Amino acid sequence: MPTLDRRRLLGATAAAGSVFLSSMKAHAKFSGDVQLRGQIGRYERLPTRDLESLEDFRTSLRSFINTDFQRAANRRAVEIFREAGLDPREEVSMEEAISILEADPIIMNQTHAWITNQLAMWRDTQDYFHSQADLYLSEMAAADNAGPGSLELNPGMHIPEYTAWEIHNQPGGYVGDPFAGHMYHHGTNNLWIHLNEQDGMHQSIAESAPVPDDGRVKRCLDMGCAIGQSAMGLKERFPDAEVWGVDIGAPMVRYAHMRAADLGIDVNFAQRLAEDTKFPDDHFDIVTAFILFHEVTIEGAVDIIREAHRVLRPGGKFLAVDGSFLVKQPVKTAAHRWRTWWTDQWNSEVWYMPYDEYDFPKAFRAAGFNVGSTPGPMYSGGQEYIMGIKPT
Repeated sequence: MPTLDRRRLLGATAAAGSVFLSSMKAHAKFSGDVQLRGQIGRYERLPTRDLESLEDFRTSLRSFINTDFQRAANRRAVEIFREAGLDPREEVSMEEAISILEADPIIMNQTHAWITNQLAMWRDTQDYFHSQADLYLSEMAAADNAGPGSLELNPGMHIPEYTAWEIHNQPGGYVGDPFAGHMYHHGTNNLWIHLNEQDGMHQSIAESAPVPDDGRVKRCLDMGCAIGQSAMGLKERFPDAEVWGVDIGAPMVRYAHMRAADLGIDVNFAQRLAEDTKFPDDHFDIVTAFILFHEVTIEGAVDIIREAHRVLRPGGKFLAVDGSFLVKQPVKTAAHRWRTWWTDQWNSEVWYMPYDEYDFPKAFRAAGFNVGSTPGPMYSGGQEYIMGIKPT
Protein backbone atom coordinates (compact mmCIF):
# COMPACT_ATOMS: atom_id res chain seq x y z
CA MET A 1 0.00 0.00 0.00
CA PRO A 2 1.47 3.41 -0.89
CA THR A 3 2.39 5.66 2.01
CA LEU A 4 1.97 9.38 2.27
CA ASP A 5 4.92 11.76 2.23
CA ARG A 6 4.39 13.19 5.70
CA ARG A 7 6.91 15.98 5.38
CA ARG A 8 5.30 17.23 2.18
CA LEU A 9 1.86 17.07 3.77
CA LEU A 10 2.98 18.85 6.92
CA GLY A 11 4.45 21.59 4.74
CA ALA A 12 1.12 22.26 3.00
CA THR A 13 -0.70 25.56 3.30
CA ALA A 14 -2.72 26.56 6.35
CA ALA A 15 -5.87 26.42 4.24
CA ALA A 16 -5.19 22.81 3.29
CA GLY A 17 -4.53 22.01 6.93
CA SER A 18 -7.91 23.45 7.91
CA VAL A 19 -9.57 21.15 5.36
CA PHE A 20 -7.87 18.12 6.98
CA LEU A 21 -8.95 19.28 10.44
CA SER A 22 -12.58 19.95 9.55
CA SER A 23 -12.94 16.66 7.68
CA MET A 24 -11.45 14.69 10.57
CA LYS A 25 -13.77 16.36 13.08
CA ALA A 26 -16.67 15.03 11.03
CA HIS A 27 -14.94 11.63 11.01
CA ALA A 28 -14.91 11.24 14.82
CA LYS A 29 -16.92 8.16 15.90
CA PHE A 30 -17.52 8.78 19.59
CA SER A 31 -18.38 11.66 21.87
CA GLY A 32 -15.32 12.91 23.73
CA ASP A 33 -12.86 12.23 20.92
CA VAL A 34 -9.77 14.46 21.21
CA GLN A 35 -7.94 15.51 18.05
CA LEU A 36 -6.09 18.72 18.80
CA ARG A 37 -4.46 18.92 15.37
CA GLY A 38 -6.60 16.60 13.27
CA GLN A 39 -5.64 13.54 11.23
CA ILE A 40 -3.83 12.82 8.02
CA GLY A 41 -5.64 9.79 6.66
CA ARG A 42 -5.52 7.24 9.50
CA TYR A 43 -2.76 9.04 11.38
CA GLU A 44 -3.76 11.28 14.27
CA ARG A 45 -1.15 13.98 14.43
CA LEU A 46 0.84 14.65 17.58
CA PRO A 47 -0.97 17.19 19.75
CA THR A 48 1.52 20.09 19.56
CA ARG A 49 3.81 21.45 16.89
CA ASP A 50 6.71 21.43 19.34
CA LEU A 51 6.29 17.71 20.06
CA GLU A 52 5.82 16.91 16.39
CA SER A 53 8.96 18.80 15.36
CA LEU A 54 10.93 17.15 18.16
CA GLU A 55 9.81 13.70 17.02
CA ASP A 56 10.60 14.59 13.40
CA PHE A 57 14.14 15.38 14.56
CA ARG A 58 14.42 12.13 16.51
CA THR A 59 13.11 10.17 13.51
CA SER A 60 15.62 11.85 11.18
CA LEU A 61 18.36 11.04 13.68
CA ARG A 62 17.19 7.41 13.82
CA SER A 63 17.33 7.27 10.02
CA PHE A 64 20.95 8.48 10.07
CA ILE A 65 21.87 6.00 12.82
CA ASN A 66 20.23 3.14 10.89
CA THR A 67 21.85 3.99 7.54
CA ASP A 68 25.07 5.99 7.29
CA PHE A 69 26.19 5.32 10.86
CA GLN A 70 25.20 1.63 10.63
CA ARG A 71 27.13 1.23 7.37
CA ALA A 72 30.21 2.80 8.97
CA ALA A 73 29.92 0.40 11.92
CA ASN A 74 29.46 -2.55 9.57
CA ARG A 75 32.54 -1.58 7.54
CA ARG A 76 34.54 -1.27 10.74
CA ALA A 77 33.38 -4.72 11.87
CA VAL A 78 34.55 -6.23 8.57
CA GLU A 79 37.94 -4.54 8.97
CA ILE A 80 38.32 -5.82 12.52
CA PHE A 81 37.55 -9.40 11.55
CA ARG A 82 39.88 -9.35 8.58
CA GLU A 83 42.65 -7.90 10.73
CA ALA A 84 42.10 -10.84 13.07
CA GLY A 85 42.39 -13.28 10.16
CA LEU A 86 38.68 -14.18 10.28
CA ASP A 87 36.01 -14.25 7.55
CA PRO A 88 33.28 -11.72 8.48
CA ARG A 89 30.73 -13.67 6.39
CA GLU A 90 31.05 -16.87 8.38
CA GLU A 91 29.10 -17.85 11.46
CA VAL A 92 30.80 -17.18 14.79
CA SER A 93 29.88 -17.68 18.43
CA MET A 94 28.31 -14.92 20.47
CA GLU A 95 31.31 -14.83 22.80
CA GLU A 96 33.75 -14.38 19.91
CA ALA A 97 31.71 -11.61 18.30
CA ILE A 98 31.43 -9.67 21.56
CA SER A 99 35.10 -10.03 22.50
CA ILE A 100 36.22 -8.73 19.10
CA LEU A 101 33.73 -5.88 18.58
CA GLU A 102 32.84 -4.38 21.95
CA ALA A 103 36.04 -2.34 22.34
CA ASP A 104 35.73 -0.50 19.02
CA PRO A 105 34.65 3.16 19.40
CA ILE A 106 32.79 3.40 16.07
CA ILE A 107 30.72 0.29 16.76
CA MET A 108 30.03 1.24 20.36
CA ASN A 109 29.09 4.82 19.47
CA GLN A 110 26.60 3.65 16.83
CA THR A 111 25.01 1.35 19.39
CA HIS A 112 25.00 4.08 22.05
CA ALA A 113 23.42 6.60 19.66
CA TRP A 114 20.61 4.15 18.80
CA ILE A 115 19.80 3.47 22.46
CA THR A 116 19.96 7.07 23.69
CA ASN A 117 17.75 8.27 20.83
CA GLN A 118 15.25 5.53 21.71
CA LEU A 119 15.21 6.55 25.38
CA ALA A 120 14.74 10.22 24.53
CA MET A 121 11.88 9.40 22.14
CA TRP A 122 9.97 7.56 24.89
CA ARG A 123 10.58 10.39 27.34
CA ASP A 124 9.17 13.01 24.95
CA THR A 125 5.84 11.25 24.46
CA GLN A 126 5.47 10.03 28.04
CA ASP A 127 6.08 13.49 29.46
CA TYR A 128 3.49 15.06 27.18
CA PHE A 129 0.65 12.59 27.75
CA HIS A 130 1.23 12.58 31.49
CA SER A 131 1.13 16.37 31.52
CA GLN A 132 -2.34 16.17 29.94
CA ALA A 133 -3.47 13.03 31.76
CA ASP A 134 -7.01 14.16 32.60
CA LEU A 135 -7.75 15.04 28.98
CA TYR A 136 -6.52 11.74 27.51
CA LEU A 137 -7.86 9.50 30.27
CA SER A 138 -11.27 11.11 29.72
CA GLU A 139 -10.99 10.44 26.00
CA MET A 140 -10.30 6.74 26.59
CA ALA A 141 -13.15 6.52 29.11
CA ALA A 142 -15.51 8.05 26.55
CA ALA A 143 -14.49 5.42 23.99
CA ASP A 144 -14.62 2.37 26.28
CA ASN A 145 -18.27 1.61 25.56
CA ALA A 146 -18.37 3.05 22.06
CA GLY A 147 -18.74 0.98 18.94
CA PRO A 148 -18.35 -0.54 16.53
CA GLY A 149 -16.57 -3.42 18.18
CA SER A 150 -16.21 -4.25 21.86
CA LEU A 151 -13.60 -3.83 24.59
CA GLU A 152 -12.95 -6.28 27.41
CA LEU A 153 -10.69 -5.25 30.30
CA ASN A 154 -9.81 -7.62 33.14
CA PRO A 155 -8.35 -5.50 35.97
CA GLY A 156 -8.26 -8.41 38.41
CA MET A 157 -6.40 -10.84 36.16
CA HIS A 158 -2.95 -12.16 37.01
CA ILE A 159 -0.22 -10.37 35.04
CA PRO A 160 2.73 -12.77 34.57
CA GLU A 161 6.01 -11.20 35.54
CA TYR A 162 7.57 -11.62 32.10
CA THR A 163 4.78 -9.59 30.46
CA ALA A 164 5.57 -6.56 32.62
CA TRP A 165 9.09 -6.12 31.24
CA GLU A 166 9.91 -2.72 29.71
CA ILE A 167 10.42 -4.09 26.20
CA HIS A 168 12.31 -1.67 23.91
CA ASN A 169 12.87 0.41 27.08
CA GLN A 170 9.28 1.67 26.81
CA PRO A 171 8.58 3.15 30.27
CA GLY A 172 6.17 0.86 32.12
CA GLY A 173 6.22 -1.63 29.27
CA TYR A 174 2.83 -2.60 27.84
CA VAL A 175 1.05 -3.00 31.18
CA GLY A 176 2.49 -0.44 33.58
CA ASP A 177 1.60 2.99 32.16
CA PRO A 178 -1.95 4.16 31.33
CA PHE A 179 -0.61 5.76 28.14
CA ALA A 180 1.30 2.70 26.91
CA GLY A 181 -0.84 2.63 23.75
CA HIS A 182 -0.20 6.30 22.99
CA MET A 183 3.53 5.90 23.51
CA TYR A 184 3.68 2.70 21.51
CA HIS A 185 1.81 4.19 18.55
CA HIS A 186 3.95 7.31 18.21
CA GLY A 187 7.09 5.44 19.24
CA THR A 188 6.70 2.81 16.55
CA ASN A 189 6.02 5.50 13.97
CA ASN A 190 9.47 6.75 14.93
CA LEU A 191 10.88 3.21 14.89
CA TRP A 192 9.54 2.54 11.38
CA ILE A 193 10.75 6.01 10.27
CA HIS A 194 7.29 7.25 9.17
CA LEU A 195 6.72 4.22 6.93
CA ASN A 196 3.71 2.94 8.89
CA GLU A 197 1.69 6.04 9.70
CA GLN A 198 -1.16 4.76 7.52
CA ASP A 199 -0.87 1.24 9.03
CA GLY A 200 0.46 0.02 5.69
CA MET A 201 2.86 -2.51 7.21
CA HIS A 202 0.13 -4.11 9.28
CA GLN A 203 -2.33 -4.07 6.41
CA SER A 204 0.25 -5.92 4.33
CA ILE A 205 0.54 -8.51 7.13
CA ALA A 206 -3.24 -8.95 7.07
CA GLU A 207 -3.16 -9.25 3.27
CA SER A 208 -0.46 -11.94 3.49
CA ALA A 209 -2.34 -14.06 6.06
CA PRO A 210 -2.95 -17.47 4.43
CA VAL A 211 -6.58 -18.50 3.96
CA PRO A 212 -7.76 -22.07 4.73
CA ASP A 213 -7.90 -24.23 1.65
CA ASP A 214 -11.72 -24.29 1.69
CA GLY A 215 -11.74 -20.48 1.51
CA ARG A 216 -13.98 -20.08 4.57
CA VAL A 217 -13.07 -17.17 6.84
CA LYS A 218 -15.66 -16.45 9.53
CA ARG A 219 -13.39 -15.66 12.49
CA CYS A 220 -9.86 -14.22 12.83
CA LEU A 221 -7.62 -13.70 15.85
CA ASP A 222 -4.53 -11.52 16.22
CA MET A 223 -2.42 -12.61 19.20
CA GLY A 224 -0.42 -9.95 21.03
CA CYS A 225 -2.32 -7.34 19.06
CA ALA A 226 -0.72 -4.26 20.71
CA ILE A 227 -2.70 -1.24 19.42
CA GLY A 228 -4.75 -3.30 16.99
CA GLN A 229 -3.25 -2.39 13.63
CA SER A 230 -3.07 -5.95 12.27
CA ALA A 231 -6.48 -6.83 13.71
CA MET A 232 -8.01 -3.84 11.94
CA GLY A 233 -6.25 -4.90 8.76
CA LEU A 234 -7.82 -8.36 9.05
CA LYS A 235 -11.27 -6.82 9.43
CA GLU A 236 -10.73 -4.64 6.39
CA ARG A 237 -9.63 -7.66 4.37
CA PHE A 238 -12.46 -9.88 5.66
CA PRO A 239 -15.32 -7.44 6.35
CA ASP A 240 -17.86 -10.20 7.08
CA ALA A 241 -15.62 -11.99 9.60
CA GLU A 242 -15.66 -11.63 13.38
CA VAL A 243 -12.21 -10.31 14.31
CA TRP A 244 -10.56 -10.32 17.73
CA GLY A 245 -7.31 -8.87 19.02
CA VAL A 246 -5.93 -9.94 22.40
CA ASP A 247 -3.06 -8.47 24.39
CA ILE A 248 -2.00 -8.61 28.03
CA GLY A 249 -1.62 -4.82 28.10
CA ALA A 250 -4.87 -3.18 29.20
CA PRO A 251 -3.62 0.27 28.04
CA MET A 252 -2.76 -1.26 24.67
CA VAL A 253 -6.17 -2.79 23.95
CA ARG A 254 -7.90 0.26 25.39
CA TYR A 255 -6.05 2.49 22.93
CA ALA A 256 -6.67 -0.06 20.14
CA HIS A 257 -10.42 0.00 20.78
CA MET A 258 -10.48 3.80 20.93
CA ARG A 259 -8.65 4.04 17.63
CA ALA A 260 -10.85 1.41 15.94
CA ALA A 261 -13.96 3.22 17.15
CA ASP A 262 -12.60 6.48 15.77
CA LEU A 263 -11.91 4.82 12.39
CA GLY A 264 -15.24 3.00 12.39
CA ILE A 265 -13.67 -0.48 12.17
CA ASP A 266 -15.62 -3.29 13.88
CA VAL A 267 -12.95 -5.23 15.83
CA ASN A 268 -13.27 -6.76 19.30
CA PHE A 269 -10.36 -6.25 21.70
CA ALA A 270 -9.72 -8.11 24.95
CA GLN A 271 -7.11 -7.99 27.68
CA ARG A 272 -6.08 -11.64 27.68
CA LEU A 273 -2.91 -13.68 27.49
CA ALA A 274 -1.93 -14.99 24.07
CA GLU A 275 -1.19 -18.35 25.70
CA ASP A 276 -4.61 -18.43 27.41
CA THR A 277 -7.09 -16.66 25.13
CA LYS A 278 -10.25 -18.19 26.71
CA PHE A 279 -11.75 -18.88 23.28
CA PRO A 280 -13.37 -22.26 22.51
CA ASP A 281 -11.52 -25.07 20.75
CA ASP A 282 -11.58 -25.05 16.93
CA HIS A 283 -12.97 -21.50 16.88
CA PHE A 284 -10.91 -19.46 14.38
CA ASP A 285 -10.12 -19.83 10.71
CA ILE A 286 -7.00 -17.62 10.79
CA VAL A 287 -4.64 -16.70 13.64
CA THR A 288 -1.85 -14.15 13.23
CA ALA A 289 0.93 -12.72 15.39
CA PHE A 290 3.29 -9.89 14.48
CA ILE A 291 6.68 -9.46 16.23
CA LEU A 292 5.31 -11.16 19.34
CA PHE A 293 7.60 -14.13 19.85
CA HIS A 294 10.87 -12.30 20.46
CA GLU A 295 9.15 -10.44 23.32
CA VAL A 296 8.18 -13.51 25.34
CA THR A 297 10.04 -16.30 27.09
CA ILE A 298 10.64 -19.55 25.24
CA GLU A 299 8.15 -21.22 27.59
CA GLY A 300 5.62 -18.52 26.73
CA ALA A 301 6.33 -18.93 23.02
CA VAL A 302 5.71 -22.69 23.17
CA ASP A 303 2.45 -22.13 25.07
CA ILE A 304 1.32 -19.54 22.51
CA ILE A 305 1.94 -21.95 19.63
CA ARG A 306 -0.08 -24.62 21.45
CA GLU A 307 -2.88 -22.13 22.08
CA ALA A 308 -2.94 -21.10 18.42
CA HIS A 309 -3.34 -24.78 17.50
CA ARG A 310 -6.13 -25.26 20.05
CA VAL A 311 -8.27 -22.32 18.93
CA LEU A 312 -7.84 -22.91 15.19
CA ARG A 313 -10.41 -25.12 13.50
CA PRO A 314 -9.16 -28.06 11.41
CA GLY A 315 -7.73 -26.60 8.22
CA GLY A 316 -7.12 -23.25 9.90
CA LYS A 317 -3.82 -21.48 9.40
CA PHE A 318 -1.41 -19.66 11.72
CA LEU A 319 0.98 -16.97 10.48
CA ALA A 320 3.62 -15.54 12.84
CA VAL A 321 5.67 -12.72 11.33
CA ASP A 322 8.95 -12.38 13.22
CA GLY A 323 12.63 -12.71 12.43
CA SER A 324 13.05 -16.33 13.49
CA PHE A 325 9.99 -17.41 11.49
CA LEU A 326 11.69 -16.79 8.16
CA VAL A 327 12.02 -19.94 6.07
CA LYS A 328 15.57 -18.98 5.10
CA GLN A 329 17.39 -17.95 8.25
CA PRO A 330 20.30 -15.49 7.97
CA VAL A 331 23.84 -16.66 8.67
CA LYS A 332 24.72 -15.75 12.26
CA THR A 333 27.72 -13.63 11.41
CA ALA A 334 29.56 -11.43 13.89
CA ALA A 335 27.36 -8.48 12.89
CA HIS A 336 24.22 -10.58 13.50
CA ARG A 337 25.51 -11.80 16.86
CA TRP A 338 26.42 -8.25 17.88
CA ARG A 339 22.96 -6.85 17.08
CA THR A 340 21.32 -9.72 18.98
CA TRP A 341 23.54 -9.11 22.00
CA TRP A 342 23.11 -5.35 22.30
CA THR A 343 19.37 -5.69 21.70
CA ASP A 344 19.32 -8.01 24.70
CA GLN A 345 21.68 -5.96 26.83
CA TRP A 346 20.55 -2.39 26.20
CA ASN A 347 17.20 -2.40 24.42
CA SER A 348 15.54 -4.54 27.10
CA GLU A 349 14.81 -7.40 24.67
CA VAL A 350 15.75 -9.85 27.38
CA TRP A 351 14.57 -13.02 25.61
CA TYR A 352 16.00 -12.17 22.20
CA MET A 353 19.10 -14.37 22.40
CA PRO A 354 17.27 -17.62 23.25
CA TYR A 355 14.57 -16.72 20.72
CA ASP A 356 17.23 -16.28 18.02
CA GLU A 357 18.52 -19.83 18.64
CA TYR A 358 15.20 -21.64 19.04
CA ASP A 359 13.83 -24.24 16.60
CA PHE A 360 10.33 -22.89 15.94
CA PRO A 361 9.38 -25.34 13.16
CA LYS A 362 10.02 -28.14 15.65
CA ALA A 363 7.78 -26.38 18.20
CA PHE A 364 5.03 -26.03 15.57
CA ARG A 365 5.17 -29.75 14.82
CA ALA A 366 5.22 -30.64 18.53
CA ALA A 367 2.03 -28.60 18.99
CA GLY A 368 0.31 -30.62 16.24
CA PHE A 369 0.73 -28.31 13.25
CA ASN A 370 1.76 -29.29 9.78
CA VAL A 371 4.44 -26.79 8.81
CA GLY A 372 4.34 -25.05 5.47
CA SER A 373 5.53 -21.74 4.10
CA THR A 374 3.84 -18.63 2.78
CA PRO A 375 5.01 -15.36 1.17
CA GLY A 376 5.51 -12.69 3.79
CA PRO A 377 4.11 -9.16 3.82
CA MET A 378 5.16 -6.76 1.08
CA TYR A 379 7.61 -4.87 3.28
CA SER A 380 9.60 -8.08 3.92
CA GLY A 381 10.93 -8.09 0.37
CA GLY A 382 9.32 -11.34 -0.72
CA GLN A 383 10.83 -13.50 2.02
CA GLU A 384 8.84 -16.55 3.04
CA TYR A 385 7.60 -17.31 6.56
CA ILE A 386 6.80 -20.60 8.19
CA MET A 387 3.10 -21.27 8.54
CA GLY A 388 1.22 -23.61 10.84
CA ILE A 389 -1.66 -25.60 9.32
CA LYS A 390 -3.99 -27.48 11.65
CA PRO A 391 -4.61 -30.94 10.17
CA THR A 392 -8.13 -31.79 9.07
